[in-house]
Amino acid sequence: MQEKTITVTIDEQGNSTLDLEGFAGQGCEKAFDDFRGGDSVKVVRKKPAYYTGHVIEREKSQR
Repeated sequence: MQEKTITVTIDEQGNSTLDLEGFAGQGCEKAFDDFRGGDSVKVVRKKPAYYTGHVIEREKSQR
């Protein structure tokens, strides 16, 4: 099983970033939502692993 890492960075102005490594597809979204709580999101950038996770899930469901 691949190791999962969550990195939270807060700058001097109080802005934060959340970087998720080792997650794919909907697992990434769930972890993100859990950390985000009720905070608003300004920018979302999805990594290639997000899309790869969806492709793999779709291929498995067609078998």
